[in-house]
Amino acid sequence: MMIEKLMIPFFEGCLVTLRVFFITLVCSLPLAVVLASIQAANIKLLNLFFKVFIMIERGTPLLLQMMFVFFGLPYLGITLDRDSAIYVAFILNYTAYFMEIVRGGIQSIDKGQLEACQVLGYSRSASFSRIILPQALYACFPSIGNEVLTLIKDTSLITVLGASELLKAGRTAVNTYATATPFIYVGIIYLLMTMSAEFIMKKMEKRMAKSYRG
Repeated sequence: MMIEKLMIPFFEGCLVTLRVFFITLVCSLPLAVVLASIQAANIKLLNLFFKVFIMIERGTPLLLQMMFVFFGLPYLGITLDRDSAIYVAFILNYTAYFMEIVRGGIQSIDKGQLEACQVLGYSRSASFSRIILPQALYACFPSIGNEVLTLIKDTSLITVLGASELLKAGRTAVNTYATATPFIYVGIIYLLMTMSAEFIMKKMEKRMAKSYRG
């Protein structure tokens, strides 16, 4: 009986959780690839900005960043609604983490390949986008996969802003029915989501490996 009553709030909570996950991933990963590529150009002023940005985003808790965006920015004259604040905080945070991963992947590629491409008549931009970057993404794909799994779990943080995501639905059920069982259900759902994401990432990695070797 309790399970039937929990189905609707849990389903709605899952939709919110998955929406934050997908929007963050779709926005932050491509942005990180672009910014890491710009960072690889070694423009001093831009690199300094990137280093400060990454230091702040990686050195402070995502929860604090989210609360600052929602509660702190209005004092600076910038007011965002709850959903916008969540997306801004998550996208900026994960962009920083993905940037570092992609940067590491780019640095792992032998610079001699870039020089060889230029000898063959490729422009620097074409050499980077067609030769260096694909190899870098392949090299750092497992690390990207780990961050994707972390992102799924980090979506639970949005409950502090009152968003009706999965964890909040579980907590409400615990208070309503005076039992910890809903938390077990929530844990199982998170586990299923992370297992599904891991399965998809492994499939993608195998496909990339096949394409890369072929």
